[in-house]
Amino acid sequence: MSLQNIAEQALACMREQGFEHAQVSASRTVMDELNVNHNEPSLMRSTEMQRLSLLGIVDGRMASTELADLAPDAMRAAVAGLFADAGSAPQDAANAVSSGQAVRIEQGPQQADVPLLAAKVGELLEFRARETPKMMVDEASARHTLLRSHTLTTGGSDLSCSLGWYAIDLFGTARDGKQSSSFNETGGFTDQLADRHAVEHFGIGEMLRDTEQQIHTQPLGGRFTGDVVLTPNAVSALLGWLLGQLGDTQLIAGSSLYRHSVGQAIASPLLHLRSRFDAPGVAAISADAFAAAPVELLRAGQLMTLTPSLYGSRKTGLPHVPVASAGWDLDAGSTPRSELVAGVARGALVGRLSMGNPAANGDFSGVIKNSFAIVDGQVGPALSEVMISGNMAQMLRDVVAVSRERIDTGSVRLPWLRIGNLHFS
Repeated sequence: MSLQNIAEQALACMREQGFEHAQVSASRTVMDELNVNHNEPSLMRSTEMQRLSLLGIVDGRMASTELADLAPDAMRAAVAGLFADAGSAPQDAANAVSSGQAVRIEQGPQQADVPLLAAKVGELLEFRARETPKMMVDEASARHTLLRSHTLTTGGSDLSCSLGWYAIDLFGTARDGKQSSSFNETGGFTDQLADRHAVEHFGIGEMLRDTEQQIHTQPLGGRFTGDVVLTPNAVSALLGWLLGQLGDTQLIAGSSLYRHSVGQAIASPLLHLRSRFDAPGVAAISADAFAAAPVELLRAGQLMTLTPSLYGSRKTGLPHVPVASAGWDLDAGSTPRSELVAGVARGALVGRLSMGNPAANGDFSGVIKNSFAIVDGQVGPALSEVMISGNMAQMLRDVVAVSRERIDTGSVRLPWLRIGNLHFS
């Protein structure tokens, strides 16, 4: 049975059960992957998974569920249970489903090239053995995924996609006798796996080399205020915090720092952030069943919009801005990476930020991992037990340089950032 037919049956069942509004999504995911464990290929497999997501609203009360059994009897039982759950849910006038949305997306490689996956794993393991023999690839995978989905709502929305992509993910540590580095990881999605060597994707080669250099570490020594150069991996933590400030959770709670800042400068004029909802592995469809048009978030540091969902919009009165699950592009700058480092008198090249959630005002304190000292514009030894503290909002304002180079992981495309005025201890 086609996904459209399954979705149509599910929507009809929801209506018959008595739901006033409903959203149903039928999906099928086929994945071909080759896994690596402890520097050796370990498993090649193909998997297929079906899923039906149901969301229903009655009398302003909403409930949702997912099921893997798409047989009619299982569907009817799930819908009946969902109706009972909705009856005991709290009433909320903001609950709603999309109306009048229509989109058809076919994107990325629709067929897996399994020999290509094997070849890329071979390239990765040969590079590791030759160039970074102290690196232990604890887990890695090369895979092709094909996701097909069809979403319908009682408001007449009809959205479907057939989305294919390749991916490589890598996780591991480097060891020398009894000494070992912190774990390190990288990976991402791409439409074109064959166009370059495996380690040229997603900064894999650089990550392997850096991790070997992080086996032997030393403290930075003393307390001081200095600069950080954030790698794209660390920049993603800063970006994630910003996106959280602009979305439902913080807006509805009233804790967003930027609730009233649209049109104002909230970041360095060097920062330009926009959507890339056609990125590998990303479909321009929001979780609440809207076609996601291109969005500009930062223009020369100025906040252009917030991003509440339909529910968030109805809850807060803010304009609804649909966004996809991922796909963000931070523009490259004009400064070579080497010059970012050369301008730092004292600080660190930071590969990963390890911290809990920042405070409501953006204050944070955390350990920097997979990082190196910078002294007088030169990268020094790998660091251990070094903490930085500051404020996430202030970090956005204190960006003083953006690299020409970027790393594209599919979900995000990010440069290196030099940021001043962080407190080291």
